[in-house]
Amino acid sequence: MFEQLCPAGPQWTLDWDAVRSAFPWVRAMEGVRQDPVHHAEGDVATHTRMACEALVSLPEWRSRPEADRVRLFATVLLHDAAKPFRTQITDGRVTAHGHSRAGDLLARKLLWEMGRPIAWREHVAALVRHHQVPFWALERPDLDRIAFRVSLLARNDDLATLARADILGRICGDADSVLENIALFEEYCRERDCLDRPRAFPSDHARFQYFRTPGRDPEYAAYDDTRVEVTVLSGLPGVGKDHWIAAHRPGWPVVSLDAVRSRLGIAPDGDQRAVAAAAFEEARVLLRAGERFVWNATNISQQLRERCIGLAADYHARITLVGLEAPKNVIHARNRARPEPVPAAVIDRLVGKWEAVDPTEAHAVERVDTAPTTMRT
Repeated sequence: MFEQLCPAGPQWTLDWDAVRSAFPWVRAMEGVRQDPVHHAEGDVATHTRMACEALVSLPEWRSRPEADRVRLFATVLLHDAAKPFRTQITDGRVTAHGHSRAGDLLARKLLWEMGRPIAWREHVAALVRHHQVPFWALERPDLDRIAFRVSLLARNDDLATLARADILGRICGDADSVLENIALFEEYCRERDCLDRPRAFPSDHARFQYFRTPGRDPEYAAYDDTRVEVTVLSGLPGVGKDHWIAAHRPGWPVVSLDAVRSRLGIAPDGDQRAVAAAAFEEARVLLRAGERFVWNATNISQQLRERCIGLAADYHARITLVGLEAPKNVIHARNRARPEPVPAAVIDRLVGKWEAVDPTEAHAVERVDTAPTTMRT
């Protein structure tokens, strides 16, 4: 759909009626109010249309390869898709706090359901999550960390183009000053060598420690004091974590939340605190012994993964984070075939919280599609 609807030369015509017909989330933005100071153009759908028109008019976008143009077009369509779920009106004041982070989660869910490639999807989701950063970038004390993260997942020149289309797709009084800020953001990223390429680090360990240590110099070649290997899995129920372990980590001890849950007689939708406590104690025993192991759990959010990764890092582990995925129809089919299926409602709820693994989280990060071609729809 994105390839079919993305405007192309020489006319560069945007068929908004076709876009509206194709994507339910676009129709959901209709009638959703915005802050009139920064969005005098009207509702979220009107702004999104105007932002798409602005993108299509930009020479920097037209000069990019077709695949890049399509990906940016999809990003602009999605950048405010979470506003219908985050907009609040209090005493006549309209706010949409948290819509960028919620947009990251929503974009991932929608693009996963559409079957877009993993790297393509995560590129778009990262831009949606950070799409407001260039507006006030130079005021942020954590700009390096954000810019470096975006460079590892997407591209900062794409982020600048998205921000430029966003601001040009509005009717607001401070557009000129914001456009100047976006230009300064681009120059900053160019000076930090992360505008159109991933930020380089002295080593994987240096990158891992940089994102864990506020204020660390990104050029610092951290001494590698790791002494044990730990593999942390992340994936929805039904992605095939057990099969992956059997094929890629045969013979390794496994800390499995499913196994702990079964041993304790706790249902997947029950209180998981005792399960987590028991699993963490198993991990500590292995870490103290310096024995490599696999941590087998859903770990669908960065917060959950950080608990596992943080514990392993405290014991000087070299951590490989593996994100396992499969299409929606595949994981539900696999789940139904399990001796003890996870309730479908639990899986659907997890999808809404799913944050894919990213290179800032571990020494090595892998994204694996576990679905055979024959199981795809």
